[in-house]
Amino acid sequence: MRVVNHPLRRATDHRPRPVPTAGPRRPAVSLVVPVRGTGPAAARDLARLLDQVPACVEEVVLAGDLPEPCAEPPRVAGDPALRLVRHAVSGTGPGQVPHAGLLAATGEHIVLIDAHGMSPREIPHYVHYLDNGYDFVKGSRFIAGGGSAGYPLVRRAGHRVLLLVARRLYGQRLTDLWYGFCAFRRGFLGLLDLRADGHELGAEIVAHALHNGLRIAEVPSRELPRHHDGSPLRTARDGTRILRTLLEERPRNALPRLMPSPSKLLPVNGRAEPGG
Repeated sequence: MRVVNHPLRRATDHRPRPVPTAGPRRPAVSLVVPVRGTGPAAARDLARLLDQVPACVEEVVLAGDLPEPCAEPPRVAGDPALRLVRHAVSGTGPGQVPHAGLLAATGEHIVLIDAHGMSPREIPHYVHYLDNGYDFVKGSRFIAGGGSAGYPLVRRAGHRVLLLVARRLYGQRLTDLWYGFCAFRRGFLGLLDLRADGHELGAEIVAHALHNGLRIAEVPSRELPRHHDGSPLRTARDGTRILRTLLEERPRNALPRLMPSPSKLLPVNGRAEPGG
């Protein structure tokens, strides 16, 4: 696959070079679903999600252990190929389950979705942008057509601060940083630098996509009611991890963008002072 220059890419961006794939035909779209919940509620959420899988999905990868009430994988709408990746990696890091599923997926387009709070009926919208030249497509709850049910105020405030930092570092006008519903071309899987100890997977993948200069599209997504730990301690801990990732992946010319520009400094008594 040949990658062409795009006006949204900057001279300081790494130039993406996806690895060409050869061999037997791959599924057009692989859907990766991390399975981390237990109990009847988690089983119902998983069954509801799999019942809504659109016809464009040819492979479903369930990463993790099935909820206890499920003796076997539930039925999937449209009858795509179904694979279960159990204990694919060692350790207990919360980022390991989705990482294992992404690495096991074989489709030309890979879609990551959470079994709780996201609807696979939106997948064709993501695939449309991949088919029309974008490298990475992510959902946004904060653009027209998107929304979130019960998003805690404390997390919303922390997200807003990190979003402003990301915009200054990367020069991109993203609206949702750590929403984990995304899709990308298989050839870019290596560039996303998946790490087994990742915590906020959505923000980690977005930071790596920005770092490598991928052409990113945001599409509206509606998050259904789900459980959030909105405590200040948890929000601060997650926010610190995300901020560290953003700083580590920043472009070489990013730090000067965090400083006030000379045009915003007004002379006061012969000295330059920050203007109001």
